[in-house]
Amino acid sequence: MVATLVSGGFKAIVWGLAASGFIAVVLAGLIAWPVRQPPELASISQARKSVDFSALPVIERFQARDGTELAYRHYPAGSPATGRVAVVIHGSSGSSGTTIHALSGALAAHGVETFAVDIRGHGASGTRGDIAYVGQLEDDLADFIAVVRKTVPTAPLTLVGHSSGGGFALRVAASPIQGLFARTVLLAPYLGYAAPTNRPDSGGWASADIPRILGLLALRAVGIRCCEALPVLAFAVPPNSEKVLVQTYTDRLMRNFANHPDFRRDLAGATRPLTIFSGADDELMLAGNYAEAVRGVKPSVDVKLVAGVNHMGIVSDPAAISIIAADVATAALNS
Repeated sequence: MVATLVSGGFKAIVWGLAASGFIAVVLAGLIAWPVRQPPELASISQARKSVDFSALPVIERFQARDGTELAYRHYPAGSPATGRVAVVIHGSSGSSGTTIHALSGALAAHGVETFAVDIRGHGASGTRGDIAYVGQLEDDLADFIAVVRKTVPTAPLTLVGHSSGGGFALRVAASPIQGLFARTVLLAPYLGYAAPTNRPDSGGWASADIPRILGLLALRAVGIRCCEALPVLAFAVPPNSEKVLVQTYTDRLMRNFANHPDFRRDLAGATRPLTIFSGADDELMLAGNYAEAVRGVKPSVDVKLVAGVNHMGIVSDPAAISIIAADVATAALNS
């Protein structure tokens, strides 16, 4: 009987080791799966060509809590000044010096002092396409606001985010630092792969390495944090554009520069006013679904569509940015 028990236990161990070995091989295969670079998306590239960069402010820098120098641009308020301040967050792959410059300039022209940041991992901030940990972007933003408050100690702040930057702005609006801002404005926000507003592959803009993402997710589920610096998301940027645009995101940057997986939970966690603007002709998002996506959220979210405008047009089309800038300059704030 003892021999039978020993034999049975040995077989169980062998089968367990075999199963573990098989799982390890599968996970290794998933994580080794390469990310695919999608072809250039012309509508995104062409928008940049329509923007006048002759008045682009110089890069300024501040030191984040980890000692890294991060970049931003400052747009002084035009006359008459409103006494309001906007903090502008660009979309995926971009920076303060790309297409969103048109919106930042329009905000300033409407009397709103504007600070446009290069989110860590973009532009002149940190290592391109990567961060150190999920949550670092919120830490960076809190550090930046402390710098802004040295210049404008009491002015109400509006957080403005475009595309993935809009998803991140929603994340902030539901976070412990939401009180830093009186209001949040989301411009064609990317609300996640499962959101009803998202087109497949974001309309051709992004290619996700699903096998690698699933492999890393499985490792995290059992408490193993490994390989989060590997690229998992590639963008449809032009060839030879790496000096200006980010080509890929690591797993940890992709997860941080976004809202949480359940965007409705973030919406419910936001206690300050939220507004969504989108171009009615957005080729990356299903703009007509934003109103349904936020239906029933308390406090309610105002959704405004701008006719004849696409995804990048919401931050570069003269009519669209004038509408948004006027709204930021005059809308009621939660003080």
